[in-house]
Amino acid sequence: MKNLFKTAAQVVFFIILAEVSDVIVAKLYLPVSGSVVGIMLLFGLLQIKAIRMEWIELGSKWLLAEMLLFFIPAAVGITKYKSLILHSGMVIFITIFCSTILVMVLAGILGERMVRGRREEAQ
Repeated sequence: MKNLFKTAAQVVFFIILAEVSDVIVAKLYLPVSGSVVGIMLLFGLLQIKAIRMEWIELGSKWLLAEMLLFFIPAAVGITKYKSLILHSGMVIFITIFCSTILVMVLAGILGERMVRGRREEAQ
């Protein structure tokens, strides 16, 4: 029960961070989304040790585990664009497929390089 309250509080923290980031973008007329500002803000807070990873770990793990739920509205919403899917569906599919493969390959290469770098540092 204690973990449930911790997780809920951490998720509320992320919601507040998202709202604050959206306000910052709106007030400063920044050309990026609130999500990007929120990620940078969270990264900065973690780097200067204003918050510790343990304080947000349960909430972030829960959000990542339930990420699919956040994409369902977008997937359902695409049904409104039936003509777009009929005319450009294959191009959209190929673009999504290729970009997914590219991200996976680049993430793998980056991960391998980071592990190799840590191994070299340890030796």
